[in-house]
Amino acid sequence: MADTRRPLSPHLQIYKWQVQMVTSILHRATGIALSVGTLLVLWGVFSLASGEDSYNRFKACIGSPVGMVLLLGWTWSLFYHLCNGIRHLFQDGGMGYAIPQFVRSSWLSIVGSIVLTLVVWAYVLSSGGAA
Repeated sequence: MADTRRPLSPHLQIYKWQVQMVTSILHRATGIALSVGTLLVLWGVFSLASGEDSYNRFKACIGSPVGMVLLLGWTWSLFYHLCNGIRHLFQDGGMGYAIPQFVRSSWLSIVGSIVLTLVVWAYVLSSGGAA
């Protein structure tokens, strides 16, 4: 009979967390967040088409602190998914499989998405677009 004291397969408790694991998990999570966030965009489009009162209700909800956090998260999800998708395109072409390159490109997709999000939100807030 097999020894049942050992785990059947490796699990997150056994693996050491690495940036490659985090980027893989984040890529999946941001894909889901983008799908859900698209519902907010559709709500805005349909409320705009429904008239001024409907759009004003949408603006009040999305302009609230919770709405702003959702928009900020959706923006970051968009840029992270984009940056990491571009990284995957290069890997599909056979580039960046050496461990140092893989780690560097993982960090680059994280940092790049944060920088792009900050640039967009700095523009939006400085132009008065989020009011």
